[in-house]
Amino acid sequence: MWVERTGTRTYTGFSARGASVSIGPASEGAVFTPGELLKIALAACAGMSSDAPFARRLGDDYQVTIRVDGAKDMAEDRYTAITEHFEIDLSGLEDDARERLLKVADRAIETTCTVGRTVKNGATVEHTFGPVVGAVGE
Repeated sequence: MWVERTGTRTYTGFSARGASVSIGPASEGAVFTPGELLKIALAACAGMSSDAPFARRLGDDYQVTIRVDGAKDMAEDRYTAITEHFEIDLSGLEDDARERLLKVADRAIETTCTVGRTVKNGATVEHTFGPVVGAVGE
């Protein structure tokens, strides 16, 4: 994965599979900020991790929207808390079945969401700087 600069404080992120995403400050319009990408990654990871338990109980065509928000400490320039809210219709389940499903879904998120586990437990981030890979004269 990599990002390429496309302008002042704007980048395009790429995956080896051909996907891309525009990244920049909110003032640039139709781009994601890095903080938004972090929150979307957390929400998508939680959704993907809980998909099997929900589909098994509610059917493959179940609908869910996961809203995500983060409290930001402006002085430290970091998020201090991030909340994911699943908007999902569980009204067809009895109380005990609903509680069991939510426990299973929560356990699936806690044990298999790589992004969430990384954010909660922290990760070492290193920066290296060097010449362009494959540059002339190398």
